[in-house]
Amino acid sequence: MSICTKTGDKGTTSLYTSQRVAKNSLRVRAYGTVDEVTSTLGLARAFSEKKEIQDLLLQLEQTNLKLMADLASITDKYYITQDTIDEIEAVINETEAKLPPIKAFIMPGKTKAGAFLDLVRTTVRRAEREVLSLADEEEINPNIKIYLNRLSDLAFLLMRIEDDL
Repeated sequence: MSICTKTGDKGTTSLYTSQRVAKNSLRVRAYGTVDEVTSTLGLARAFSEKKEIQDLLLQLEQTNLKLMADLASITDKYYITQDTIDEIEAVINETEAKLPPIKAFIMPGKTKAGAFLDLVRTTVRRAEREVLSLADEEEINPNIKIYLNRLSDLAFLLMRIEDDL
């Protein structure tokens, strides 16, 4: 099958569950922004020199594919579960325990990976806003809102590790 299907030439796209929607719909905007998050996670992974962080970022990219599937589906069967939230919270707690308390405002960008992790954080915040707008209009997996909030927190912590802050 060719990448050039021409099915979106009139401004619509197919959801994962086969419904067609406008390319500028709230749903497409939400999962499109999560797709941007996945790309920024990949950038951070490409520039990280820390194997542990690289592995974690790859895992987060894979989880984001499930998150996008939830957003690109009109269904009540979800991939992002309470277990997903519990897992990221455990990583946050473990990561935060390795860091000293923050004593001043942090300026990201000491390393390329750290700068990209801060871009992850801000892109996740935008994705969160898009998801909240969608949730105001349509039923979505409620775990997505929680997960995105945690993901931005984790990106901040990982930036601090990359930048030794």
